[in-house]
Amino acid sequence: MSLTAELKKYADESAQRHPGEAQVVMKKAIDDLVASQMIAQAYKTGAKLPEIILNNALNTEVNVYDILKEHKVIIAFYRGNWCPYCNIQLRALQQAIPEFEAKGAKLVVIGPETPDNSLTTKEKNELTFEVLSDIDMKVARNMNLVYEMPTDLQELYKKFGIDIEGNQGNTNFELPIAATYVVEQDGTISYHFLEEDYKLRADPKAILEAL
Repeated sequence: MSLTAELKKYADESAQRHPGEAQVVMKKAIDDLVASQMIAQAYKTGAKLPEIILNNALNTEVNVYDILKEHKVIIAFYRGNWCPYCNIQLRALQQAIPEFEAKGAKLVVIGPETPDNSLTTKEKNELTFEVLSDIDMKVARNMNLVYEMPTDLQELYKKFGIDIEGNQGNTNFELPIAATYVVEQDGTISYHFLEEDYKLRADPKAILEAL
């Protein structure tokens, strides 16, 4: 099953588990995000990747431009280990690692989690690639990928038992949109996927076609 199909299957099942008001709240949050046109300001194909220096799950500093000296880089932004769609995406990306590397690309993912929570994400999904911790989403914000969760969505997530504050180590209630990039060795973005709907992610097949 493709990532796209797997995400749709989970979304359909989730809608059955959480019908009514929960669906209204989540759909309105997406619709409002679309209406804000924030994606218009996000980094896209043709732009130069900004400097990205973040700590990984072991709290060791990683400079993405150091990786670019030897490889193309795939960068995927995720929301947190509490997000089932993110976990599905990360596992699908892990399965595609041999194909990515055969095309000379390395994968890194960036999330707003603290390093300890990034380590949980890495271990839970058995990931072999770098999971970088973007504290307070400084990198994602610089790339215009950050939005503030509306209050009703915050309350819904709390009812679901999701601890955004504990996961991120702050009280900002901000998240990155679903974003994936392919970056050439000179730092130029050659592929982008940007989506306000958190249930949609770049499929590994599309990423491979862009490499």
